[in-house]
Amino acid sequence: MATQPDDELAGTEQPFVAHLVELRDRLLRSVWGVAIIFGALCAWPGPSRLYDYLARPLIASLPAGAHMIAVGVVSPFLIPIKVTVLVATGVALPWVLYQIWAFVAPGLYKHEKRLVAPLVITSTLLFYTGVAFSYFIVFQKAFPAIQRMAPASVQVSPDIEAYLDFVLTMFIAFGVAFEVPVAVVIVARLGLVTVEQLRKFRNYYWVVAAGVAGLVTPPDPASMIALLVPMILLYEVGIWTVPMFIKRTQAPDAESKTEA
Repeated sequence: MATQPDDELAGTEQPFVAHLVELRDRLLRSVWGVAIIFGALCAWPGPSRLYDYLARPLIASLPAGAHMIAVGVVSPFLIPIKVTVLVATGVALPWVLYQIWAFVAPGLYKHEKRLVAPLVITSTLLFYTGVAFSYFIVFQKAFPAIQRMAPASVQVSPDIEAYLDFVLTMFIAFGVAFEVPVAVVIVARLGLVTVEQLRKFRNYYWVVAAGVAGLVTPPDPASMIALLVPMILLYEVGIWTVPMFIKRTQAPDAESKTEA
């Protein structure tokens, strides 16, 4: 098919092998970025201290003299290493996303770049915010509440691997929950719903959000409310952002039709 003379991507095509080579290089750079940060974290503060920091909210809520245990034989070694790998991946995420962006950006039109770049940056920042919110806000309230519910005859000694699984589940749940504005913008930009339909769906969304908050948070009202309120507010932010985002990411022919 002939290329249109006004096509801004004309002349940028590359052989398939060249794309594979570039993809390999981008993947290697991403892996090296994670590896370098992993090595730096192993040197300082070290895997053990990273796990201690991750476990600090739980340790602070345990009764005096209580401590965590390791059931597995190699858990005291492997679990801190896993934490270090996860932290290194999280820290290197902007670098990894940049490599992905550098690979796909040359094949995108300008209006497509205006669509993808803000979504990638915003979704990353929102995910980080959700993780930080769960650690600094939810854990500080949830763990003491859970310990108060424990029977007096039960000695609480959480396993380090079980705690890591719980923390990862919470981080993912809150990180994904904070992506609500991005999800709202995407479904509206794809034309699946309108802003008016999003406003009408508001009451149903509150019910869904309450159900999700009740399922993913620890069994105490404070944790549920701590997740529910941001989800409701972020939904409103998404509705408010949709018109501006759609106008900014229209294709040139769509913009001319709109002006006409």
